[in-house]
Amino acid sequence: MSPDEILFDTEERMEKALGVLKHALSGIRTGRANPGLIDSLRVEVYGSQQMIKAIASVSAPEPTQLVVRPFDPGTLKDIEKGIQASGLGFNPQSDGRIIRINIPPLSTDVRKKLVTRIKELTEECKVAVRNVRRDGNKAAETGEKEKSLTEDDCKKSKEDIQELTRKFEGMAENLARAKETEVME
Repeated sequence: MSPDEILFDTEERMEKALGVLKHALSGIRTGRANPGLIDSLRVEVYGSQQMIKAIASVSAPEPTQLVVRPFDPGTLKDIEKGIQASGLGFNPQSDGRIIRINIPPLSTDVRKKLVTRIKELTEECKVAVRNVRRDGNKAAETGEKEKSLTEDDCKKSKEDIQELTRKFEGMAENLARAKETEVME
């Protein structure tokens, strides 16, 4: 592998780790309604588990309310049961066509627990980024042993990989800080 290929592969994998963090943070509840809260919730419909976003549209018309519009009105009761059984603490209300979910305000204790969870997710992301760094460094060392990279190329690749690591760890920190601020508002 050339130094550019090693760097490209490392950067791509670090971006995926950051993407996982972004997805996880989008599901963390803030005081506001966010379709991401229930988008990936699985519901028993048509004899199999389906994600809500595959069988209904989810929107947030108000800051404290979610509206779920099933594509097939026959699945309304199944979706309602799935939301109640999810353990998210939501109480869906159906009018026969749509489901409304009022999002209760967060208590201080719950907010602190959410901040703790955000920190855990961020640390998991950083560990994943460091693991990718380790793999990138190994690829550079292997290239040097196989004589496809010079010693200088190997050293430069490792420096570039370390720079990428710092960049992605910083991005993870910024995402976490922004989410913590949002949760504590």
